[in-house]
Amino acid sequence: MPRTLFFLLILSPFAVAAQRPLDVQGHRGCRGLMPENTIPAMRKAQDLGVTTLEMDIAISKDKQPLLSHDPFMNADFVFQPDGSPIPKAEEKNYRLYAMPYAEIRRYDVGSHGNPKFPKQQKLKTYKPLLAEVIDSAEAYAQRKHLASPHYNIETKVSPEGDNQFHPVPEEFVQVLMPVLVAKKVLERVTIQSFDPRTLEVVHRQYPAVQTALLVENIKGLDYNLQRLSFQPSIYSPAYKLVTPDLVQSCHQKGVKVIPWTVNSTADINKLIEEQVDGVITDYPDLLSAKLPAK
Repeated sequence: MPRTLFFLLILSPFAVAAQRPLDVQGHRGCRGLMPENTIPAMRKAQDLGVTTLEMDIAISKDKQPLLSHDPFMNADFVFQPDGSPIPKAEEKNYRLYAMPYAEIRRYDVGSHGNPKFPKQQKLKTYKPLLAEVIDSAEAYAQRKHLASPHYNIETKVSPEGDNQFHPVPEEFVQVLMPVLVAKKVLERVTIQSFDPRTLEVVHRQYPAVQTALLVENIKGLDYNLQRLSFQPSIYSPAYKLVTPDLVQSCHQKGVKVIPWTVNSTADINKLIEEQVDGVITDYPDLLSAKLPAK
Protein backbone atom coordinates (compact mmCIF):
# COMPACT_ATOMS: atom_id res chain seq x y z
CA MET A 1 0.00 0.00 0.00
CA PRO A 2 1.44 3.45 -0.89
CA ARG A 3 2.70 5.51 2.02
CA THR A 4 0.47 8.44 1.08
CA LEU A 5 -2.55 6.19 1.59
CA PHE A 6 -1.17 5.04 4.92
CA PHE A 7 -0.99 8.68 6.01
CA LEU A 8 -4.65 9.14 5.17
CA LEU A 9 -5.56 6.07 7.20
CA ILE A 10 -3.58 6.89 10.31
CA LEU A 11 -4.77 10.50 10.35
CA SER A 12 -8.44 9.58 10.00
CA PRO A 13 -10.97 10.97 10.74
CA PHE A 14 -9.34 14.34 10.28
CA ALA A 15 -7.80 13.73 6.85
CA VAL A 16 -10.93 11.99 5.65
CA ALA A 17 -12.99 14.97 6.79
CA ALA A 18 -10.69 17.27 4.88
CA GLN A 19 -10.92 14.98 1.81
CA ARG A 20 -7.43 15.93 0.76
CA PRO A 21 -4.07 14.21 1.25
CA LEU A 22 -1.89 15.71 3.93
CA ASP A 23 1.47 17.04 2.73
CA VAL A 24 3.89 15.85 5.42
CA GLN A 25 7.08 17.89 5.12
CA GLY A 26 10.33 16.99 6.83
CA HIS A 27 11.80 20.26 8.16
CA ARG A 28 15.43 20.57 7.06
CA GLY A 29 15.05 16.88 6.26
CA CYS A 30 14.25 15.78 9.81
CA ARG A 31 16.19 18.11 12.10
CA GLY A 32 14.97 16.44 15.27
CA LEU A 33 16.48 13.12 14.24
CA MET A 34 19.45 13.80 11.94
CA PRO A 35 21.87 16.69 11.23
CA GLU A 36 19.81 19.37 9.51
CA ASN A 37 19.91 20.08 5.78
CA THR A 38 22.12 17.09 5.02
CA ILE A 39 21.77 14.07 2.78
CA PRO A 40 21.38 11.69 5.77
CA ALA A 41 18.52 13.87 7.04
CA MET A 42 16.77 13.77 3.67
CA ARG A 43 17.14 9.99 3.37
CA LYS A 44 15.81 9.46 6.88
CA ALA A 45 12.83 11.65 6.05
CA GLN A 46 12.22 9.60 2.91
CA ASP A 47 12.37 6.41 4.97
CA LEU A 48 9.76 7.91 7.30
CA GLY A 49 7.42 8.49 4.39
CA VAL A 50 7.35 12.28 4.06
CA THR A 51 5.70 13.75 1.00
CA THR A 52 8.04 16.72 0.78
CA LEU A 53 11.65 17.41 1.68
CA GLU A 54 11.90 20.91 3.15
CA MET A 55 15.27 22.63 2.92
CA ASP A 56 17.07 25.98 3.00
CA ILE A 57 19.38 27.37 0.35
CA ALA A 58 22.47 29.52 0.73
CA ILE A 59 24.87 30.57 -2.02
CA SER A 60 28.65 30.05 -1.93
CA LYS A 61 31.29 32.52 -3.12
CA ASP A 62 31.62 30.57 -6.36
CA LYS A 63 27.85 30.86 -6.89
CA GLN A 64 26.75 27.35 -6.06
CA PRO A 65 23.45 26.72 -4.26
CA LEU A 66 23.93 24.58 -1.17
CA LEU A 67 21.82 23.52 1.78
CA SER A 68 22.16 25.68 4.88
CA HIS A 69 19.69 27.49 7.11
CA ASP A 70 22.28 29.95 8.39
CA PRO A 71 24.29 32.09 5.96
CA PHE A 72 27.33 31.40 8.14
CA MET A 73 28.80 28.46 10.07
CA ASN A 74 26.59 28.10 13.13
CA ALA A 75 28.86 27.58 16.13
CA ASP A 76 26.16 25.57 17.93
CA PHE A 77 26.89 22.50 15.84
CA VAL A 78 29.44 23.25 13.09
CA PHE A 79 33.09 22.37 13.69
CA GLN A 80 36.13 23.38 11.70
CA PRO A 81 37.92 20.96 9.35
CA ASP A 82 40.60 20.31 11.98
CA GLY A 83 37.91 19.36 14.52
CA SER A 84 38.14 22.53 16.59
CA PRO A 85 35.00 24.47 17.56
CA ILE A 86 34.02 27.81 16.08
CA PRO A 87 33.87 30.54 18.75
CA LYS A 88 30.27 31.72 19.02
CA ALA A 89 31.32 35.36 18.88
CA GLU A 90 33.11 34.71 15.58
CA GLU A 91 30.56 32.56 13.73
CA LYS A 92 29.41 35.35 11.42
CA ASN A 93 32.98 35.71 10.19
CA TYR A 94 32.45 32.34 8.51
CA ARG A 95 30.09 33.68 5.84
CA LEU A 96 29.16 31.07 3.26
CA TYR A 97 28.87 33.74 0.56
CA ALA A 98 32.53 34.57 1.19
CA MET A 99 33.71 30.94 0.99
CA PRO A 100 34.11 28.70 -2.07
CA TYR A 101 32.06 25.54 -1.85
CA ALA A 102 35.12 23.26 -1.74
CA GLU A 103 36.05 24.94 1.55
CA ILE A 104 32.49 24.87 2.94
CA ARG A 105 32.27 21.14 2.32
CA ARG A 106 35.20 20.47 4.66
CA TYR A 107 33.30 21.66 7.77
CA ASP A 108 31.71 19.03 10.01
CA VAL A 109 28.02 19.73 10.69
CA GLY A 110 26.98 16.52 12.42
CA SER A 111 29.56 14.80 14.61
CA HIS A 112 28.73 16.76 17.75
CA GLY A 113 24.96 16.98 17.30
CA ASN A 114 22.74 19.96 18.01
CA PRO A 115 22.16 20.55 21.74
CA LYS A 116 18.66 21.81 20.98
CA PHE A 117 17.73 18.40 19.54
CA PRO A 118 18.94 15.67 21.90
CA LYS A 119 17.42 12.88 19.74
CA GLN A 120 19.48 13.96 16.76
CA GLN A 121 21.89 11.24 15.63
CA LYS A 122 25.54 12.28 15.69
CA LEU A 123 27.46 11.54 12.51
CA LYS A 124 30.11 13.25 10.47
CA THR A 125 28.58 14.98 7.48
CA TYR A 126 28.71 18.23 5.53
CA LYS A 127 26.63 20.95 3.86
CA PRO A 128 25.75 19.46 0.46
CA LEU A 129 25.10 21.11 -2.87
CA LEU A 130 21.44 21.30 -3.89
CA ALA A 131 22.22 19.34 -7.05
CA GLU A 132 23.75 16.53 -5.00
CA VAL A 133 20.74 16.42 -2.67
CA ILE A 134 18.30 16.09 -5.55
CA ASP A 135 20.39 13.39 -7.23
CA SER A 136 20.56 11.51 -3.93
CA ALA A 137 16.86 11.82 -3.14
CA GLU A 138 15.75 10.77 -6.62
CA ALA A 139 18.08 7.76 -6.69
CA TYR A 140 17.14 6.77 -3.12
CA ALA A 141 13.43 6.87 -3.95
CA GLN A 142 13.97 4.60 -6.94
CA ARG A 143 16.18 2.19 -5.02
CA LYS A 144 13.78 1.95 -2.09
CA HIS A 145 10.62 1.93 -4.26
CA LEU A 146 9.38 5.15 -2.64
CA ALA A 147 7.31 7.92 -4.19
CA SER A 148 9.32 10.60 -5.95
CA PRO A 149 9.86 13.36 -3.39
CA HIS A 150 8.59 16.90 -3.60
CA TYR A 151 10.96 19.72 -2.65
CA ASN A 152 10.08 22.79 -0.58
CA ILE A 153 13.04 25.12 -1.03
CA GLU A 154 13.47 28.25 1.06
CA THR A 155 15.47 31.15 -0.32
CA LYS A 156 17.37 32.53 2.66
CA VAL A 157 17.38 36.21 1.78
CA SER A 158 16.72 39.53 3.47
CA PRO A 159 17.28 43.15 2.45
CA GLU A 160 19.92 43.49 5.19
CA GLY A 161 21.82 40.49 3.86
CA ASP A 162 22.01 41.55 0.21
CA ASN A 163 25.59 41.31 -1.13
CA GLN A 164 26.78 40.44 2.38
CA PHE A 165 25.31 37.02 3.14
CA HIS A 166 23.78 36.27 -0.25
CA PRO A 167 23.32 37.76 -3.73
CA VAL A 168 20.42 40.11 -4.44
CA PRO A 169 17.12 38.35 -5.22
CA GLU A 170 17.42 38.47 -9.02
CA GLU A 171 20.86 36.87 -8.92
CA PHE A 172 19.82 34.40 -6.22
CA VAL A 173 17.05 33.10 -8.48
CA GLN A 174 19.41 33.04 -11.48
CA VAL A 175 21.76 30.77 -9.52
CA LEU A 176 19.07 28.57 -7.96
CA MET A 177 16.53 27.81 -10.64
CA PRO A 178 18.79 26.39 -13.39
CA VAL A 179 19.70 23.55 -11.02
CA LEU A 180 16.03 22.64 -10.63
CA VAL A 181 15.46 22.91 -14.37
CA ALA A 182 18.48 20.71 -15.12
CA LYS A 183 17.29 18.08 -12.64
CA LYS A 184 13.79 18.10 -14.21
CA VAL A 185 11.97 18.45 -10.89
CA LEU A 186 10.18 21.78 -11.36
CA GLU A 187 6.75 20.13 -11.24
CA ARG A 188 7.57 18.89 -7.72
CA VAL A 189 9.12 22.11 -6.41
CA THR A 190 7.80 24.88 -4.17
CA ILE A 191 9.89 28.00 -3.63
CA GLN A 192 9.20 29.53 -0.22
CA SER A 193 10.47 32.66 1.48
CA PHE A 194 9.80 35.18 4.23
CA ASP A 195 11.10 37.81 1.81
CA PRO A 196 8.60 38.46 -1.00
CA ARG A 197 11.32 39.64 -3.38
CA THR A 198 12.54 36.24 -4.51
CA LEU A 199 8.97 35.01 -4.80
CA GLU A 200 8.24 37.88 -7.16
CA VAL A 201 11.22 36.98 -9.34
CA VAL A 202 10.31 33.28 -9.40
CA HIS A 203 6.67 34.03 -10.25
CA ARG A 204 7.69 36.36 -13.06
CA GLN A 205 10.26 34.03 -14.60
CA TYR A 206 8.74 30.63 -13.72
CA PRO A 207 4.99 31.27 -13.33
CA ALA A 208 4.13 27.55 -13.23
CA VAL A 209 6.30 26.92 -10.14
CA GLN A 210 4.50 26.82 -6.80
CA THR A 211 5.35 29.57 -4.32
CA ALA A 212 4.83 29.75 -0.56
CA LEU A 213 4.83 32.91 1.55
CA LEU A 214 6.35 32.25 4.96
CA VAL A 215 4.82 34.30 7.76
CA GLU A 216 5.64 34.85 11.42
CA ASN A 217 4.05 38.25 12.05
CA ILE A 218 0.59 38.78 13.55
CA LYS A 219 -0.63 41.30 10.97
CA GLY A 220 -3.05 38.88 9.38
CA LEU A 221 -3.78 37.26 6.04
CA ASP A 222 -4.87 40.32 4.07
CA TYR A 223 -1.82 42.35 5.07
CA ASN A 224 0.57 39.56 4.18
CA LEU A 225 -1.01 38.69 0.84
CA GLN A 226 -0.82 42.36 -0.14
CA ARG A 227 2.95 42.17 0.21
CA LEU A 228 2.92 40.24 -3.07
CA SER A 229 1.73 41.38 -6.49
CA PHE A 230 0.27 37.90 -7.10
CA GLN A 231 -1.46 35.21 -5.08
CA PRO A 232 0.93 32.53 -3.79
CA SER A 233 0.11 28.84 -4.04
CA ILE A 234 0.65 28.36 -0.30
CA TYR A 235 0.34 30.48 2.84
CA SER A 236 2.83 29.13 5.36
CA PRO A 237 2.44 30.68 8.82
CA ALA A 238 4.01 29.79 12.15
CA TYR A 239 1.69 27.06 13.40
CA LYS A 240 0.45 29.04 16.41
CA LEU A 241 -1.02 31.60 14.00
CA VAL A 242 -3.36 29.06 12.43
CA THR A 243 -7.07 29.34 13.19
CA PRO A 244 -10.10 27.74 11.52
CA ASP A 245 -11.01 31.17 10.10
CA LEU A 246 -7.54 31.58 8.58
CA VAL A 247 -7.73 28.18 6.91
CA GLN A 248 -11.21 28.87 5.60
CA SER A 249 -10.20 32.28 4.24
CA CYS A 250 -7.18 30.82 2.46
CA HIS A 251 -9.19 27.97 0.96
CA GLN A 252 -11.82 30.41 -0.29
CA LYS A 253 -9.01 32.14 -2.18
CA GLY A 254 -7.67 28.84 -3.53
CA VAL A 255 -4.54 29.09 -1.35
CA LYS A 256 -3.24 26.11 0.62
CA VAL A 257 -2.20 26.39 4.27
CA ILE A 258 0.96 24.60 5.39
CA PRO A 259 2.19 25.76 8.83
CA TRP A 260 5.64 25.41 10.37
CA THR A 261 7.27 23.98 12.55
CA VAL A 262 4.91 21.55 14.32
CA ASN A 263 6.64 19.20 16.73
CA SER A 264 3.97 17.59 18.91
CA THR A 265 1.29 15.03 18.12
CA ALA A 266 -1.36 17.14 19.86
CA ASP A 267 -0.56 20.19 17.74
CA ILE A 268 -0.42 18.13 14.55
CA ASN A 269 -3.84 16.59 15.26
CA LYS A 270 -5.33 20.00 16.07
CA LEU A 271 -4.09 21.44 12.79
CA ILE A 272 -5.40 18.48 10.83
CA GLU A 273 -8.78 18.96 12.47
CA GLU A 274 -8.64 22.58 11.29
CA GLN A 275 -8.11 21.19 7.76
CA VAL A 276 -4.63 22.47 6.96
CA ASP A 277 -3.15 21.10 3.75
CA GLY A 278 0.13 20.00 5.28
CA VAL A 279 2.50 20.30 8.21
CA ILE A 280 6.21 21.01 8.41
CA THR A 281 7.86 19.12 11.27
CA ASP A 282 11.30 18.34 12.68
CA TYR A 283 9.92 14.94 13.71
CA PRO A 284 8.23 13.14 10.79
CA ASP A 285 8.30 10.02 12.97
CA LEU A 286 5.41 11.52 14.97
CA LEU A 287 3.32 10.53 11.97
CA SER A 288 5.13 7.63 10.39
CA ALA A 289 5.67 5.72 13.63
CA LYS A 290 2.03 4.71 13.34
CA LEU A 291 2.55 3.21 9.91
CA PRO A 292 2.35 -0.57 9.54
CA ALA A 293 5.71 -2.18 8.90
CA LYS A 294 6.64 -2.51 5.22
